[in-house]
Amino acid sequence: MNGAGPGGAAAPAAEAVPQPGAFAPLRNRVFAVIWLATIFGNLGTFMRDVASAWLVVELSDSATAVALVQAAATLPIFLLAIPAGVLSDILDRRHLLLAVQVGLGAVSTALALLAWFGGHSVASIVGLTALGGIGAALSMPAWQAIVPELVPRGEVKAAVALNSLGINIARAVGPAAGGLILAAFGAAAAYGFDVLTYAVVAGALLWWPRAATPRDELSEHFGGALRAALRYARAAPDLRRILFRAFLFFTFASVLWALLPIVARDLLGGGPGFYGFLLGGVGAGAIVGAVLMPRLRGHLDTDGLVLAASLTTAGVAAGLALGPPQALAIVLSLCLGAAWIAVLTTLNATTQAVLPNWVRGRGLAIYLMVFNGASAAGSIGWGALAGAVGVPATLLAGAAGLALTALIAGRLKLPAGEADLGSSRHWPEPLVSQPVAGDRGPVLVTVTYRVRPSDRPAFLDALNRLAPERRRDGAYAWGVSEDAADPERLMEWFFVESWAEHLRQHHRVSHADADLQQAARRFHMDDEPPRVEHFLGVEREASAPPA
Repeated sequence: MNGAGPGGAAAPAAEAVPQPGAFAPLRNRVFAVIWLATIFGNLGTFMRDVASAWLVVELSDSATAVALVQAAATLPIFLLAIPAGVLSDILDRRHLLLAVQVGLGAVSTALALLAWFGGHSVASIVGLTALGGIGAALSMPAWQAIVPELVPRGEVKAAVALNSLGINIARAVGPAAGGLILAAFGAAAAYGFDVLTYAVVAGALLWWPRAATPRDELSEHFGGALRAALRYARAAPDLRRILFRAFLFFTFASVLWALLPIVARDLLGGGPGFYGFLLGGVGAGAIVGAVLMPRLRGHLDTDGLVLAASLTTAGVAAGLALGPPQALAIVLSLCLGAAWIAVLTTLNATTQAVLPNWVRGRGLAIYLMVFNGASAAGSIGWGALAGAVGVPATLLAGAAGLALTALIAGRLKLPAGEADLGSSRHWPEPLVSQPVAGDRGPVLVTVTYRVRPSDRPAFLDALNRLAPERRRDGAYAWGVSEDAADPERLMEWFFVESWAEHLRQHHRVSHADADLQQAARRFHMDDEPPRVEHFLGVEREASAPPA
């Protein structure tokens, strides 16, 4: 079974797409409606979080108990992010999001009823917050992955930026409004408003005229899609570098989110209204930061922007540790919001830039897992440390750790994310003598080259650069062998778990991958293309019974 394929020539690169204006996606009615609905939904979420955090402060003086609320919201996202990303890639995303809205509405209804009847405890708040975290975990990858369905391809980056802006509009208004409602009408009213927002978001999703997700013989199943995501992450150094930088930042920056309710009450002498305004300042600062981001990028590269924002966040933590006047604390919260949005959007956009479409939901889920896992672990650790040494000392320790790791990790540069990851579709369908069942495997693919001895070192170097691409796209084993009788005859080989997975490989190869393949192919000295062969695993036949 021969034919051009994994060693074939590269397809021409896709044409550059002009960059749209920052608000261009809002001209699309579907995107605009869902964007406004999600802002409203996030308003309710921030109101719920303010109410829960403040109720725990009133129920317990323990810093650990307060930090547990933050951990309960983020730990499920850490545990379930990858499975949720798989679901977002293999299920109908609208149906998944609708089901999550119903579940989250039930959680907030339970919180409202407990608050109304005075039945709240630290355990009930933490438990229901964890259920809300499960809903958030299931929906986050799907929300991010639907963006390319709502706007034209050239407007995806602008739409991602608008989504970040929308979250921070809600962050600016929601906590302050939640604090006022909490102070004036009680926690039940804040939770009740959150229930209403889920109905609005569900209505927008039902209105969205989206066609059902088609299924075919190459549609992935949960187990295979999960294995593909893990293989991709292991073989993607650019993604791993982003994840490492994210882990360091969020681990130390989480000291602020874990302890902010106690800071507002004990160090700054505020009540629930002030705590809401403090969080609102973070959101307002994020909006200002988003507006200033284009100018900042004109003076700082990606790594410089993340370093400056990290040092600013460390400075805010140190400043709050000193118990400043409330007015100055609001100013610090504005600075925190601007720095936070700078890091968040930079890391998220860089992650988006290094992920091809076929694994986008799962790749973003891995990023979310690291983000929320670092936040959850950090929250628990900072809460325990604050209980032992006090809140000011803990804030200073977090600030020092954040500044130090930012200076050191800055040497590990973030990827530029400029590769063309669009599908090249340059592999022809493999030749077969008869139809092959999709679950048959494993599949051994071989690509045979003829290479001059003088070119061998450069050729092997090109193949070694190609190896991660083979693994990212589906291979679970890869290697190079030479013909013992003809040293000029070199064979690249790799294993794929099934025939269907190999056919998916054909659709996953990007233009950048095709360029890597062409770099290896140019050392092939025959006029004919490298020989590509496919070998299917054969089940061992049962031996005949003895006569």
